Amino acid sequence: MASKVRSALFLVLSLLLFFDGGRSARNPVSVSHDGRSLKINDQRRLVISGSIHYPRSTPEMWPKLIEYAKDGGLDAIETYIFWNAHEPQRRQYNFDGRLDFVKFLKTVQEGGLYAVVRIGPYVCAEWNYGGLPVWLHNIPGMEIRTNNDAFKYEMAIFTRKIFSMMEDEGLLAWQGGPVILLQIENEYGNVMQQYGNAGKEYLKWAAGMAVSLNASVPWIMCQQSDAPAPMINTCNGFYCHDFEPNSPTSPKMWTENWTGWFKAFGSTNPHRPAEDLAYSVARFFQTGGTFQNYYMYHGGTNFGRTAGGPFITTSYDYDAPLDEYGQPRQPKWGHLKNLHSALKQMEKALIYGTRQNVSLGNDLEVTAAPQTVTSKQAKDDETGVENMVWHKESIFYNIRSKDLFPAQKLLEQITTAADRSDYMWYTTGVHVTEDDSFWNQGRVILRVNTSGHSLHVFVNSEHAGFAYGGYGHGAFNFEQPINLKPGKNYITLLSATVGLQNYGPLFELVPAGINTGPVEIVGSNNATKDLSRKVWLYKIGLRGEDDLFTNPKDFTWTSASDLPVNTLFIWYKAEFRAPNGSESVIVNLGSMGKGQAWVNGESIGRYWPLYTSPEDECSEPCDYRGPYNPSKCTTQCGEGTQIWYHVPRSWLNEGLNTLVLFEELGGDPSQIKFRTVH
Repeated sequence: MASKVRSALFLVLSLLLFFDGGRSARNPVSVSHDGRSLKINDQRRLVISGSIHYPRSTPEMWPKLIEYAKDGGLDAIETYIFWNAHEPQRRQYNFDGRLDFVKFLKTVQEGGLYAVVRIGPYVCAEWNYGGLPVWLHNIPGMEIRTNNDAFKYEMAIFTRKIFSMMEDEGLLAWQGGPVILLQIENEYGNVMQQYGNAGKEYLKWAAGMAVSLNASVPWIMCQQSDAPAPMINTCNGFYCHDFEPNSPTSPKMWTENWTGWFKAFGSTNPHRPAEDLAYSVARFFQTGGTFQNYYMYHGGTNFGRTAGGPFITTSYDYDAPLDEYGQPRQPKWGHLKNLHSALKQMEKALIYGTRQNVSLGNDLEVTAAPQTVTSKQAKDDETGVENMVWHKESIFYNIRSKDLFPAQKLLEQITTAADRSDYMWYTTGVHVTEDDSFWNQGRVILRVNTSGHSLHVFVNSEHAGFAYGGYGHGAFNFEQPINLKPGKNYITLLSATVGLQNYGPLFELVPAGINTGPVEIVGSNNATKDLSRKVWLYKIGLRGEDDLFTNPKDFTWTSASDLPVNTLFIWYKAEFRAPNGSESVIVNLGSMGKGQAWVNGESIGRYWPLYTSPEDECSEPCDYRGPYNPSKCTTQCGEGTQIWYHVPRSWLNEGLNTLVLFEELGGDPSQIKFRTVH
């Protein structure tokens, strides 16, 4: 009945537009498909799309990004919907600022493009916890992404809310809005086998729930070879020309053509040559493709604590046609623009004509433009910092705080902290008896088995060591000598996450923090004492986080001509003037160690310049011939993975601006510089 009502409404709106002389800017559009192509208003169309994720840029950047996309020959913009950003606490929603996806979709339409909305609500996307709210983790009986009533209940509520918001705002194509495609779930076929029959039932449920919304636009499922009708299964990857849909009534669609790759702290900088990317697109359409989406067209920035992984960098540049700051990356952007123009000239032949494959007997190779050129830094616009003040993070306070709570075991960090902070404190007492030979006069070895991602050790409030894991190996062992005094000693372990796992079967069960340990002391003759089952005291977050952002009046800054540098666990605050111009601004944090940064109260993300990439994994000069993979054509060997950090121009004032840093490892903030990018 609902579909009949919408068909009648579509006819009425069309008649009204006819008698209105076509002056309305919101023309209703019908979207359908056959086995050969997507159809818009019953006309077969070749659709070129690009991913731009609204939270990874700012509303002030959106119009220019969309303008560049349209000028580059795109027909549509694709985005995920990020559940944990919109519902950080259960039934407490946030759709403001960078999270205003309705405004983003309206901006896409104002720019003359269609939209593809991938609701998920699991998204992967190198986003913290794959876009799922961490509060799901603590619901009794919860099993994520399987035939579990608790998960399906929460997923359905959020999916219906997002869909209703789009429908209420008239954003669906049949309403005259830009949305021509919707996606439910995401790459589930890559992990479904792990869930057995429960996974198959969940897949059917997800498809049925989506269809029940009566969207009147096609639904897609990516990487899902057994997607149930009427879902269209689609391909993700560097190449999809060999992909075939699972139904003769489904067109050949490519939801993620990876334009480059993401970066992790400690990795090199990946580049996908423009020649190879263009080849993959041309080959796809040559072999019957009808819809192709660049992932990413603009990658943007993982502001705040949104980066996943763990160990994904704050930059999500992705070597995309538009760089992190929104500027065209040449020759990639221009090369693809020319390709799109050529494809559009052949559109009818590609999607209406009968294909014939003719072998010439040899591969045809083409050599084109040189390697990537991206935004240029304007050094003449460089500004520094001034009026620097500081505040020492109190280790003593954090281990004696009124917010401490006890447990006679080691607690897993994600369950306990619920992602309220990167940091969680573990403290226990150890009594040393002078006449006990085990203690070896206080010189012992502390051994900690941790699920990651980094660990600071304190003995009696004094820093005694630091260790960390890496991308793909977040868990690690800490083993270093420590000195204990006769009598009572306090051992404090500060565990810090660097983004939560975002991909893989049962990824939500991958722990963080010290978890089950063990935590052991190795004494004389290699004898051990297990501290894991002692009473531990816990605290979530730093005192500075508590005071600076909730009780700023209680946060006291120290002003001194002799600024402490290369100091562990210290907060800095400085003022700076924005570089001249209207372009995006970047800040060089190469003089710092590891921590987090805020500009005028907005988090620009985690920084870790001291985490350098391997010396011997780069491949210059780049040879674009042959299949691409993320380890091919990399740069910046032996350098800090990310030195420059994005500061959106819209976050800056005309006069003085405020920079706040929390520094874990020590650095020199007086060397920080801001520049514009062109």
